[in-house]
Amino acid sequence: MLITRLSPYAFHIGPIGVHWYGIFMVLAILGGGWYLMERGEQLGEDPDFLSRVTIWTVIWGIIGARVVFVLANDPQWIWTDPVQALKIWQGGLAYDGAVGFGVLALWIQLRKKPLVFNHIVDWTVPGIGLGIFMVRIGNIFNHEVLGRMTQLGFGRWPEQLIGSSIGVILIIRYFWIERYRTPPPGYQFWSAMFYYAIIRGFIGETTRDNPLYLIHYINPHWGIGFTTLMQLFTPPILVFTGLMMRRTWRKSAREDLVTDTATAL
Repeated sequence: MLITRLSPYAFHIGPIGVHWYGIFMVLAILGGGWYLMERGEQLGEDPDFLSRVTIWTVIWGIIGARVVFVLANDPQWIWTDPVQALKIWQGGLAYDGAVGFGVLALWIQLRKKPLVFNHIVDWTVPGIGLGIFMVRIGNIFNHEVLGRMTQLGFGRWPEQLIGSSIGVILIIRYFWIERYRTPPPGYQFWSAMFYYAIIRGFIGETTRDNPLYLIHYINPHWGIGFTTLMQLFTPPILVFTGLMMRRTWRKSAREDLVTDTATAL
């Protein structure tokens, strides 16, 4: 197959090989950062301040991606080979960790400016979607993130393409809402994470060839399995993001009520 002949390297600089995966990840960071900075100007904040916030958010996102990958796949590295746990250039990043640590870093930097945080965290959604899309394409070149084998006549599920499509869905949904609705600040992000967890947990992870925990069910004909580690975390993620979605709407409704009352008086 053509895919199996793809090289993970785009080019070499002497002995150093530059991976397609890394290129796609950098492009996604640049694209998401550009959009965030463009929208951030609407807040009247200092561009230098927004740049620092964005840079630190990206740095902690990368740290989180590596931490979660190691904890989920090779936690023994922490006490047997801690240097290996730091070798990010050899691959191994978890996108869920990138989003979690990145948003936490964003909140810490903007905790005294909650309205600014809610706007900016919404504007990270296109970058998150772009990152999901491009990193999964990079997985194709690395021959990783494979789907389960099926007996349906096409071999493995195209797991990288399924994952990429999730990113596309998040981007399309974001701009559709931006154009046709006026949700309260914060809703775009939390709702995106809510639907990402649903699609990833109940579709992507079902066909992905990952280790199973607690419930070890595999259907070899359809090439589906339950439950992966991500599927175990899906219910609490849905509860948390669902509560945050509700909180943004209720908070917005209370603020509108106060504003209307003050106007009437």
